[in-house]
Amino acid sequence: MRIWLLTIGEPVPLGAGVRDRLHRTGSFARYLVSRGHEVTWWTSAFDHFRKQHLAGEDTYLTEPGGLHIRLLRGCGYKRNVSIERFRDHGQVAQRFRVLSQLEEQPEILVSALPTLQMCMAAGEYGRRHSVPTVIDLRDMWPDIFAEVAPRALRPVARLALTPLFYQARRTCAQATAVTGITEAFVEWGLKRGRRTRSEIDRAFPFTYNTERPADETLRAAEAFWDGNGIQAKPSDPGQNRSARSELVVCYFGNMSLQLDLSHVIEAARLLEARGACVRFVLCGEGERLEEYRSAARGLTSVVLPGWVNGAAIYSLMRRASVGLDPLPERMNFLANINNKAIEYLSAGLPVVASPERGVLFDLLKKTGSGISYAAQDAGSLAGCLEQLAGNPGTLGPMGESARALFDREFRAEVVYPAMEAHLIAVRNEYRAGRVAIQQPEGAQRITA
Repeated sequence: MRIWLLTIGEPVPLGAGVRDRLHRTGSFARYLVSRGHEVTWWTSAFDHFRKQHLAGEDTYLTEPGGLHIRLLRGCGYKRNVSIERFRDHGQVAQRFRVLSQLEEQPEILVSALPTLQMCMAAGEYGRRHSVPTVIDLRDMWPDIFAEVAPRALRPVARLALTPLFYQARRTCAQATAVTGITEAFVEWGLKRGRRTRSEIDRAFPFTYNTERPADETLRAAEAFWDGNGIQAKPSDPGQNRSARSELVVCYFGNMSLQLDLSHVIEAARLLEARGACVRFVLCGEGERLEEYRSAARGLTSVVLPGWVNGAAIYSLMRRASVGLDPLPERMNFLANINNKAIEYLSAGLPVVASPERGVLFDLLKKTGSGISYAAQDAGSLAGCLEQLAGNPGTLGPMGESARALFDREFRAEVVYPAMEAHLIAVRNEYRAGRVAIQQPEGAQRITA
């Protein structure tokens, strides 16, 4: 089957030297190619994480395995929340409109939200060429922009975002099928598009690659953590986590404005003052890294190594006691089971997450795979970790539940075949005339 995937903002495989792990689209694209499908991934020529261009112009690449990658040039941007970012997204979508006309038509098209501009362009292409279009919901744009505004200004913000609400409504309404990373995301898309759910509107969670790194890179990673004082777990199978005196908390993520780790460092300060034996290893880079290093100065329990590679992540998760997922209390996070949580589950790590409600909270509570604390509350986080450090025998059963949950619901070998079968089903249903792309609405403005 000829499949087009439209996603920007994910790491792009640009050769053997690339250091970033693939996310949902990149991993799924490679899986589809391995299954004999012809796959083209349309994406941006701008690195969202490092804020730099990957190419100076529209660029066509083909991986040795057969994955076609189309890098589309935009202006780029310096800040995630900015007019320049939306300008860049619009330019990338426009390049897709132009260059897609030069390619052989796909049998199905999958566009990720974000971005709204690419989803709009995908819908236009699908209607023009009678190609079924799936909208895959990863974030709740533009609702999240209004939510971060001060409460008193939210009505004004929603009014100012009317054009984006129109785009979201139109995108969700006119898609052949709606998918999302959780059921809550699918329901949001159906509500936003004012459509009735069908059998081809489905949720497919994020997954995670559990492949063991090459021995050479893994040895280097083990030496790196040894040098940072992060001990390996006992090799004697007769011993367990309860034999360790130190609770090691790991975190991997972008040190950006989106997630505030200030309360994590404050929790470390509280725990040091109480004499609790807890070590924080917070990995990642971004505009706030130096701020956090400054805030943690003098704390022996906090390690901020910056960016680490896949082998170092693999190694640290097998040395750590728990994985930290400090999400703010916002609607898209409440509806989310994010990559970070699934990454921890894959290694059998109990998840310590915030906030104390939402989809992830319910899942951890139901399965016994972790515990939750109040969002951005240093005291609440310190209390949870102090409880775990004082009762290390609880970590083993929680870790076993975490790994069982991953194997049951989030393993790539479970999720990707289901996603592949779904795309085939949507294509077949569309060809049989049992589903149709809705026709465009008039020029009527749709508000939030």
